[in-house]
Amino acid sequence: MTQRQRAQDFKALHQTGFIMPNAWDPGSALVLADIGFLALGTTSAGIAFSLGKQDYMVSDPRLSVSRDEMFAAVAGIVDCTELPVNGDLEAGFGDSPQAVADTALAAVALGLAGCNIEDKPALRDGLYEVDLAAERIAAARQALAAQGADLFINARTDAVLLGEGPGAAIARANRYLAAGADGVFVPGVIELEAVRRLVGEINGPLNVVLGLSGPAGNAHDLLAAGVKRVSLGGAFARSALGFLRHSAVTLRDTGGADFTRNEISGPDLNALFARARSTSQSVEPF
Repeated sequence: MTQRQRAQDFKALHQTGFIMPNAWDPGSALVLADIGFLALGTTSAGIAFSLGKQDYMVSDPRLSVSRDEMFAAVAGIVDCTELPVNGDLEAGFGDSPQAVADTALAAVALGLAGCNIEDKPALRDGLYEVDLAAERIAAARQALAAQGADLFINARTDAVLLGEGPGAAIARANRYLAAGADGVFVPGVIELEAVRRLVGEINGPLNVVLGLSGPAGNAHDLLAAGVKRVSLGGAFARSALGFLRHSAVTLRDTGGADFTRNEISGPDLNALFARARSTSQSVEPF
């Protein structure tokens, strides 16, 4: 399957709405794909945590995931599955519009069907000024068009997360759509009344994240409210690490291994991975 076919299939999912879980390595991607989801996302948080590094509000560059590290992790996920994959590419690995354009083209070369580009700069507080944020999206779209490439650009605004409110998020979202984004991602909104307002006032497909701040919300209810993509961000990765810590503490304190009750057996994992690898193919150029 070509990258273009994956991008087109991925875009079509936003017509009806879908749940997109997020993987952080090939193993997690293959387990999620085997469940029957129609697309996968990568999680910058999960990838960072798997490398023993930080995610979001990072102030020390030594603790942030580099562009090369992120692309290597994303490539491993893309190459292990036939499903369309959306890459969490954070702020595009550079402030300038040209940097974001280069990242969008690199995403296509990796075989991604889509990518997130956010309006919060790396290693700094606050948001990009809205005109610059829109220019960054426009530059990515123009670079893709010049190459005849197809990629679903999901413009993320952190206006709600950083306290600017839903009105600011709506205004930014519509600027990004006008600049060439295919959809918008507004983390921090989960209550249905607020979600319905965003759905009604944003001029394109809305992505909402489930599990960002605990168990609140329901993916099926969000889709019924008009959300077109429900992603999980780092929720599975954080939960897996939480389970690991809880299980290790239990082992230390009680000596018991009850945590193995819900494990996937070695033979089952071997069979799953063999089955998946026998059908997966490298993504062909667009």
